[in-house]
Amino acid sequence: MTDSGVQGQADADGAIVACRDLSRRFGEGEAAVDALRGVTLDFPRGQMTAIVGPSGSGKSTLMHLLAGLDKPTGGGAWIDGVEVTALNDKGLTELRREKLGFIFQFFNLVPVLDAAENVELPLKIAGRDVDSAWRDRLLDTVGLADRADHRPSELSGGQQQRVAIARALIARPAVIFADEPTGNLDSKSGNGILELLRASVDEFEQTVVIVTHDPKVAAYADRVIVLADGRVAADRKVEGEDDVIALMRDL
Repeated sequence: MTDSGVQGQADADGAIVACRDLSRRFGEGEAAVDALRGVTLDFPRGQMTAIVGPSGSGKSTLMHLLAGLDKPTGGGAWIDGVEVTALNDKGLTELRREKLGFIFQFFNLVPVLDAAENVELPLKIAGRDVDSAWRDRLLDTVGLADRADHRPSELSGGQQQRVAIARALIARPAVIFADEPTGNLDSKSGNGILELLRASVDEFEQTVVIVTHDPKVAAYADRVIVLADGRVAADRKVEGEDDVIALMRDL
């Protein structure tokens, strides 16, 4: 799909991520399941957006399509002016390397590398020089300046997730996608991670898209998108956790 008019409008609205009539069907015939049904959204630069909804609502499918981790059945998606859904495998690899950061509930750190080396890894893989001052600033921001030489086995779960956040930020990506980033953490560690993601938006003007089922996590966002049965059921700003709960309950 190529639609320069649609993308021009998305850019004019300040969207760093956009999708138009995005759909995803799994299977065929009577066994087919429509995980996403014609979703159209814009994600502005420098904001945190939470995508919420019950299991099976399509929220993870949406993130995977936006990030080029899966191919849609219909429609298109763009990141920073690049049509994700039109790229081949090589183009997708380059896009993820240059423009995207990922944070998952499983930290995916390399056990034989220390914290600083794990943070640097995306740049090393891309063959890019490491800005040591930026790396050190990130480690300081996530509270690990004094543990830069510690390997993952020497760090707590919350500390490992902090390394993952610094790693996601090291290449100054256009957007960070976070899928249940606090899912494997205790409440205190989870709150710390959410505050860090919030700070990355407020201090570094980062764009963050979070997929979560947790209203408390969604309450940190500037905007909440609720999915139900593969469609957008609600899309607005919220004022705290109770507002998110009410928004989901009213569907």
